Amino acid sequence: MEDHQIIELFRQREENAVAETEQKYTAYCRSVAARILNSAEDTDEALNDTWLAAWNNIPPHEPECLKTFLGRLTRNISLNKARSEKALKRGSAEMRVVFEEIEDWLASGQSVEQEISEQELADSINAFLAGIPETERSVFVRRYWYMQSVSEIASHYGFSESKVKSMLFRIRKKLYAKLKKENFV
Repeated sequence: MEDHQIIELFRQREENAVAETEQKYTAYCRSVAARILNSAEDTDEALNDTWLAAWNNIPPHEPECLKTFLGRLTRNISLNKARSEKALKRGSAEMRVVFEEIEDWLASGQSVEQEISEQELADSINAFLAGIPETERSVFVRRYWYMQSVSEIASHYGFSESKVKSMLFRIRKKLYAKLKKENFV
């Protein structure tokens, strides 16, 4: 079933909207959740929460890209679950490492909400990513969106781990400079 048809099912409050969404996007959303949670039980719970969130948000929201919308829901739900002590104890070590890598430019005396809107920050990061080469952008997204390990990224591209680490360091440094210049940090 096409995405626009699934969205229409949600708009009409048809119960099979969730079933169609599950059928088409479970593998994708499971990979997003599993990378963050590292627990089959938490991943299954995040998927169920994703389907419920989609039901609750469509309508009034009508996503332009259903896959991106569901990926974002899944990621946010998974990150919230990972913040709980229980999920961290079960081992999302890779997520902790990722957050440590970017904490310098996320940390500030005030919350992001107090300094700027989240959308402005997202727009700035998206503009930055659009301006860097495709390979660098893909490496960055794999690391900080999908939370892939450095070794997984290196294996995917045929790079050494040190090359991936260096690339990520340079990208983070450029992004930090951009955000600092724009007074986001």
